Amino acid sequence: MATQPGTLYLVGTPIGNLEDITLRALRVLGEADVIAAEDTRVTRALLARHAIRGRMLSYHEHSGRGRLQELLGLLRDGKRVALVSDAGMPGVSDPGAQLVRSCVEAGIPVAVVPGPTAASAALALSGLPTKEYLFLGFLPSRPAARRAALRRAAAHPGAIICFEAPHRLRQSLEDIHAVLGDREATCARELTKRFEEAVRGPVAQLIAHFTAHEPRGEFTIVISGAPVESGEADIGAAREEAQELMRAGLSPSRAAAHVARRRGLPRGALYRALLDQRDADEG
Repeated sequence: MATQPGTLYLVGTPIGNLEDITLRALRVLGEADVIAAEDTRVTRALLARHAIRGRMLSYHEHSGRGRLQELLGLLRDGKRVALVSDAGMPGVSDPGAQLVRSCVEAGIPVAVVPGPTAASAALALSGLPTKEYLFLGFLPSRPAARRAALRRAAAHPGAIICFEAPHRLRQSLEDIHAVLGDREATCARELTKRFEEAVRGPVAQLIAHFTAHEPRGEFTIVISGAPVESGEADIGAAREEAQELMRAGLSPSRAAAHVARRRGLPRGALYRALLDQRDADEG
């Protein structure tokens, strides 16, 4: 009889305070046959804090394909594998996504054990509107690529969330100011730790603050969304361009995708605007 595959558990771990871990996460880590950790030293400290002993393997962005195949082999043999990152949810801004894709393609069950995330924690602390948001992960380190990423996000109506290292914070804030304008924003650091801090204000004010105070720790930046009037104007101009493409024979979906990509706008918002205008014209 063929062995039933094991399960890959994506286990959220604390982003700072080691007490921020769920009872389910502790149980899953304790029962796992193998714990695949981004940094075994970091995970070992967490396990020791909660008196958990288990076999660990390192799995990070520099791990070769051999380690990926080793983990898939363990899962095919029926083993329970818990995947953890240094902090937060594995698979978000780390190589865990590749392992998840491989498991899905191989028919291996994947389960999630949610935990804290810096993005939602910083958003809650920011005081900015939280109905919707756009998560960019780590901003590109190269200035041109970073500004391009910000331009693509410029028209998003909800908050924009990104991660940044302390040595690039001021440069990134200057690019945010140049591309997005002097929007309200929050720079949060050391979340859930003893020296947790959230600095709020217009971007120009944040630049001045971190010029006077050396940035320390990893930062999560939350930026207010596009002003309504600007977003509406951009969508209106994009809608007219997309309608020209539709008159040339493209479907609303393809026209919206093409124009949204070229203008750096949210495809869904442009597609809805096209359908709304079509309904209004037909009505």
